[in-house]
Amino acid sequence: DTCPVKALSDWVETAAIQQGPIFRRVTKSGKVLPDRITDRTIAEIIKKRAALMGLDAKDVSGHSLRAGLVTDGFAAGVPEAVIMEQTGHRSHAVMTGYRREAELFKQNVAASVGL
Repeated sequence: DTCPVKALSDWVETAAIQQGPIFRRVTKSGKVLPDRITDRTIAEIIKKRAALMGLDAKDVSGHSLRAGLVTDGFAAGVPEAVIMEQTGHRSHAVMTGYRREAELFKQNVAASVGL
């Protein structure tokens, strides 16, 4: 149910996409249009889903998803080069910030002594 590859494959098949943008506008009646959705639309979708999960929509954005993927990748031991290739990051300096977040509690003195 949570496989992104299957979800994407199902969407491409359902929307009958042969070429062009994958993420497209959909009318209220459910018709898939040929033009791509905007970054604003993506932000609205993310905020709406966050609110449905009980989160404060002000605290999430499209960047939250990207940052979370990178942080979780580091926490899972995925090499930085592999993460950068998938996310399109070019800056090692930016990636260092995510690594710090992912490793925040791995070698934490307070956690190690039971606090």
